[in-house]
Amino acid sequence: MTRDEIKADVDAGQTVHWANTGYVVEKDRLGQYLITYAPNGSCIGVTDREGQRLNGKEAEFFIAQSKDAAKIRAANQDQTGRGGA
Repeated sequence: MTRDEIKADVDAGQTVHWANTGYVVEKDRLGQYLITYAPNGSCIGVTDREGQRLNGKEAEFFIAQSKDAAKIRAANQDQTGRGGA
């Protein structure tokens, strides 16, 4: 995900993660986008101080899907005959 995609998804209410689901991208009350490690609350900015370079690789950012959403999607694919193993 690009910097702009990450910000847009967070602003849209999506839960964006970095590296694994323990790291969550959040927007604080000052409008800063932060990567927070959920277990202990430690955080860093999504980008460098200039707001240009991501603190992580684009490929490491993702939106996790809930288990329920995955089950619904799989059921819908099975019903339409698309998908499956």
